[in-house]
Amino acid sequence: MTSPMPPLSRAASVPSPQLPLALWPPLDFALGALSCCGACVFTNPLEVVKTRLQLQGELRARGTYQRHYRGVVQALWVVGRTDGLRGLQKGLSAGLLYQGLMNGVRLGFYSYCDAVGVTAAPGGSLMSGAMAGALGAFIASPAYLVKTHLQAQTVEAIAVGHQHNHQGVTGAFANIYWREGVVGLWRGVNGAVPRVMVGSAAQLATFSSAKEWVARLQWYSPNSWLVALTAACISGVAVAITMTPFDVICTRLYNQPVDEHHRGRLYQGFSDCLVKVCRTEGLLGLYKGMGPVFFRLCPHTILSMLFWDLMRQRAFQDVQNQS
Repeated sequence: MTSPMPPLSRAASVPSPQLPLALWPPLDFALGALSCCGACVFTNPLEVVKTRLQLQGELRARGTYQRHYRGVVQALWVVGRTDGLRGLQKGLSAGLLYQGLMNGVRLGFYSYCDAVGVTAAPGGSLMSGAMAGALGAFIASPAYLVKTHLQAQTVEAIAVGHQHNHQGVTGAFANIYWREGVVGLWRGVNGAVPRVMVGSAAQLATFSSAKEWVARLQWYSPNSWLVALTAACISGVAVAITMTPFDVICTRLYNQPVDEHHRGRLYQGFSDCLVKVCRTEGLLGLYKGMGPVFFRLCPHTILSMLFWDLMRQRAFQDVQNQS
């Protein structure tokens, strides 16, 4: 038995001629944006810690740099003690803008692919997730750039990576625009697109498959929110494992300083960053910040997928009741 609503699991849903194939696209966009913004509020402190850990010891061999951050709990304590409680929510407004734009496009596009049957084809769920992620990442890239800059900023005593010293979100957008032009707002997008493609494909494909699997096992009642919660837990683990190396590269590309020709001073692009990190920091350098990545992505995936699934079920119910 499965839920009568068809949010992501077409094969597992109960057929009903009364149900619409898809929600109104602007509504689907809004539901995707709201679900991920709600999750972002709770997980942003872990995003701050993740950014700091990934920038710590940049292009330096292990043991040759001072480690200000030594793990999730200790890093949260250091940031809270030094920057205050507000420091744990650095970049939140830029993060909300990013989540709203990226996931509104990503989840809306994926649900459309699901409604027209693309995800039912072999490999369709994985491909749809990757395409949705690439589109969302490109559109929302400027917001992620600003978020990374702001979350890396701190006092000199615990600073890691390049410090851009922006004065708030608006100031950051203005500084980047006046210094590098419109193109500068999309600097680092070559790292963001593969990052979100991999993460989105893993998240949406595993969530959809896990939701069908859990529903077939009939562990919970058909309309139970525990079906979506269990599927989101499984999806969160998959995302954390596959996405961390891409996340590290993305953070490095976004935060690096630029020269007078608006070129990165440290990396020329995705491949160059990958090679330099492996050469100087070893393969484990690609998994820096794995702890906060896992502890952030798992609850973020759980909350966003759960919120999205529940809101879409309610929306389908409202449409069905009105028809």
